[in-house]
Amino acid sequence: MGSAGFRRSGVRKGREPTIALINIVFLMLVFFLVAGTLTRPLDPELRLVSVADLEGVAPADALVIRADGGMRWRGEVVADVADFVAAQPEAGRVRVVPDRALPAADLVRIGRALRAAGAGRVVIVTERGL
Repeated sequence: MGSAGFRRSGVRKGREPTIALINIVFLMLVFFLVAGTLTRPLDPELRLVSVADLEGVAPADALVIRADGGMRWRGEVVADVADFVAAQPEAGRVRVVPDRALPAADLVRIGRALRAAGAGRVVIVTERGL
């Protein structure tokens, strides 16, 4: 038995998949650039509302939580969360405006206490939402 007819192929090097990966990334980039420019332009006569002079004030019916955890509603101190929820005209929804320096753990604790007291939905009002 000879080795006639059988060729021994050398060790084949695997192709580098980086070229294919670069092509896919490039095609995705082109797709998102094209998709982003295909939106309809706004009506040229439309003038958007300017909020540059708008004063950001918390809504009057929101529960304000200070950085130290103290709570106020319409300027009055709130000592008991259950009494606060019971006094709400909309028992299903409570709006909360937390101080930026309030620790997140305290905000979660107060939110859970509001839900346990009967608030169906707790909405946190942020700076952009004002």
